Parts: sequence; C-alpha cells; structure tokens
Amino acid sequence: MLQQYKSNKIYYQSTIMLAGPVVVSQLGHTLVLAVDSIIVGHFAGTISLAAVSLVHSVFMVVLVLGTGIAYGLTPLIAQENGKSNHQECSRLLSNSMWINGIVAILLFLVVYHGSMFAMYHVSQDPRVIETAKSYLLLLGISIFPLMIFQAFKQFAEGLGFTKQAMQITIWGNVLNLLLAVVLVKGMFGFAPMGVKGIGVATLVDRILMMIVMVWYVLKSRNFKAYINHFSIQFVDLSRITRIIRIGLPVAMQYIFEIGAFAVAALMAGKIGAVDQAAHQTAITFVAMTYMMAGGVASAATIKVGNSFGSQNYFRIQKFSAVSYHLVIVFMLFFAVVFTIFNQYLPYLITSDSAVVTLAAQLLVIAGIFQVFDGTQVVGLGTLRGMGDVRIPTSITFFAYWIVGLPIAYLLGIKHEFGVEGIWYGLTFGLLTSSVLLYFRSQYIIKRHMKTL
Repeated sequence: MLQQYKSNKIYYQSTIMLAGPVVVSQLGHTLVLAVDSIIVGHFAGTISLAAVSLVHSVFMVVLVLGTGIAYGLTPLIAQENGKSNHQECSRLLSNSMWINGIVAILLFLVVYHGSMFAMYHVSQDPRVIETAKSYLLLLGISIFPLMIFQAFKQFAEGLGFTKQAMQITIWGNVLNLLLAVVLVKGMFGFAPMGVKGIGVATLVDRILMMIVMVWYVLKSRNFKAYINHFSIQFVDLSRITRIIRIGLPVAMQYIFEIGAFAVAALMAGKIGAVDQAAHQTAITFVAMTYMMAGGVASAATIKVGNSFGSQNYFRIQKFSAVSYHLVIVFMLFFAVVFTIFNQYLPYLITSDSAVVTLAAQLLVIAGIFQVFDGTQVVGLGTLRGMGDVRIPTSITFFAYWIVGLPIAYLLGIKHEFGVEGIWYGLTFGLLTSSVLLYFRSQYIIKRHMKTL
C-alpha cells in the first residue's frame, strides 16, 4: 500500500488539492439552506420554520437541476484546455452564460408559479402557505445570480482553479448568516422581517457572490489567455448543444438520486414517525460524507477531462484509479467512525431515545452504504471527464429505481424489516450503480486506447 502511494504520490496530491476546495464549495450551498432553518427556528417560530421547510423541499430539486446543467461546462473546459484551445474555452463560457441565464428564468417560473399552485391544491396549513410566499419569491429570484455564479465557477474549476470559488462561498455564507440574523430578528434599526429576511439575505448574498466570481475570472491574470474571445454577444447553437448534452444528463443523474432518497423517506414515513425521523437523522451524516466523495469526483472529472483532451490515456487510468483509492479510504474511515460512535452521533440531531436507538442501527448500515455511494459518484465523475453521460444516466436510473427502491419496498414494507430494510435496498441500489459505472469507465478507457 505504501509503495503504491509513493509511486503515484503526484497523482494523489494533485487530486486532493483540487478536491478539497470543491468539497467546501458544495457544502456551502447546502449549508445556506441549513443555516436558514436554524435561524428561523430560533427567532421566527414554528409556522415560519414550517414555511421554510416547505420551500426548501421544492428548492433542493431546483438547486440540483440548475447546478447539474451548469456542470456541463466543466468537463468541456477541461478537455479543451488539454488541447490548449484557449479560444474555445472562452466561447464555451460565453454560451454557458446564456444557457444558465435562460435556465434560471425557466426554473423561476416553474418553481414560483408551479409551487404556489401546488401548495394551494394540497393539504397545507394556510398560514404556512402565506408565510412561504415572500420567501419563495426571493429565493426564486436568487436562482439567476446563482446560475451566473455557477457558469464562472465551473469555468474556473474546469481549468483547475478551485480555491477561489471556495473562498467566495465561505465569505458568502458568513455574510448570509449575519444578514439573516439581523433581518429576521430585527437589529441595528431594521424591523423584524421573519422569513422574508432570510430571503433578502440569501438574494443579497448570491448577487454579491456572482459579482465577485465574475470580476475574478474577467480580471485575474490566471485567465487572461482564456477570455480574449469572451463576449456575451457570442451565441452559437453547436456549443450550446455540446454543453446541454452533458449538463442535462448530469442534472437527471442528480434528480434520479435525490428522487430515490425522497421516496425512501416517504417509505419510512409510511412505517412510522420514529422510522422517518431516524432515517432523516442518519441520512444527515451520510450527506456530509457524500460531499467529500463529490469533491473527489469533481477532481476526477477535471483531471480526466484534461487528460482526455490531450489524449493521454495513461494519465486517465492513473487519475481514475487514484480517485477510487481516495474515496474508498475516506469512506472506510467514516464507516469506522459511524460504527464506533453510532450510539452518540444521533444525539447531535435529536434527543428522542427511540429515534436515537434506530438511527444508531442505520449508521452501522451506513458504513457499507457510503462506500458504494462514494465509488459510484467517482465513477460518474470519471465518465463525465471523458464526455460519457448518457449511458451513466441510464445506469443511475436502473440502479436506484429498478433495483434499489423495489428491494427497499420489499424488505422494508412487505417483509416488515422496517427502515433498516429500506436502507438495505438503497445499499443494493448503490452497489449496482457502483459496479456498473466502474465497468463502464474501464470499457470507455480501453476502447479509446485501442484507437491509438
């Protein structure tokens, strides 16, 4: 093992250097929503917290759909950079801005008007709906600066610059926290705004993050050679098609996964409130470790994409293998942590003894669960770097919806294994996805090597 590390040290180090900042950036978007809930829960009351929960359940789908589409730019930039085609990189950025802007408008229309229609036609407390209105509107408007931020972020990350987006995200989160507390509670001369204050803080935060990210890319010496041909007036259908062909399948991969876990939560709720609460408690910890795996997968996409552009298949093999090694080590470490501290970790989320006892059992299952979750997301990242997204999208649908969820239903509901049975089903789904994506990535690499 030590000899393996020494011989591939440069690959491990460069992958970790890229992955670390991406993890922080990805955590940033989800932490904004978590911080909003905490602030509202402490300062605005139960109805406001219910309104925030209702809006977030809709917005999370929008968030992954939008960021998935934006992500289509990263592997293309990495590939063109591998070819030293700087002009094409700037052209792709120009078209990505238009795509993200249009997608933002469409998402706003669907989210705001569609959600308001849905909330009025399902059994929701009228007070919650009324409170949710202003927050949903402001969060919907914030989609536009968020998507423009994502265009420049994915451009920079595609070129291997990941620290800057991380730093902007960190300061953005700090600003969002301070503004939210001031506006929700009412401080320094501001009247208490409740949930609306959360929306205003998020909108201001995302506008400033967009401005700083755009300014950095356009003014930094790091990108001078890449932006000479950048212009928002440049629109090309072929390049728009290239970005969407990768971005849309990536978005669907996220939707299939999030949708599967949403259905699993509903299954747990069908069993009982304790099972549902235990599921949510355990999945909170799994989601955090998933972010680490997602960072490694993003680094794999960038490194593999760059190597793919220069047709260096030896490097592709190396970065693919190293990414798998890293994610397995990380996930096994947290598997040990979950197993040793499974009786204590749930108390960070809840004090209900029944929920804690059941969540502790789920964390043991999570030890196996997350290893497959990590390897499957690295498989997706490797394939995205080579521009292969259609078959992987089909694999994720098959693994989650044809294998995982039916087994979860049979074990958890039909055979009455409870929420543990549901998690065993999800584990089978992740195992299926992990194995199929690994063989797919090896097949694509070997196929390209034969053409040399």
